Amino acid sequence: MLPSDAAVLQRLHDLIVSRRGGDPEQSYVARLFGKGRPKMAQKVGEEAVEVAIAAMQHHHDHLIEESADLLFHLLVLWADAGVRPAEVWAELERREGTSGVDEKKQRVA
Repeated sequence: MLPSDAAVLQRLHDLIVSRRGGDPEQSYVARLFGKGRPKMAQKVGEEAVEVAIAAMQHHHDHLIEESADLLFHLLVLWADAGVRPAEVWAELERREGTSGVDEKKQRVA
């Protein structure tokens, strides 16, 4: 990921955090916070399915759009859970150069 890409996601995360406690009539993010983590998790799941469908249908532009929706809803979920994007980037960096097979073996079940 290029630094500017990470900065875009960080700015979006900061905006999402700032909308916590906002007016649900004025802010979709505030509405999601009001509905709680189960709804946020549901939205992440729905968007992930939509990404998979767009990929299977070979719809390049739709895949981009659905991927953006997935990232947005994931950032909302992270904000609710107190996860900062930098923590995820650090975990990805920690795994860099490790085979996926080896990394899965190291996980605690």
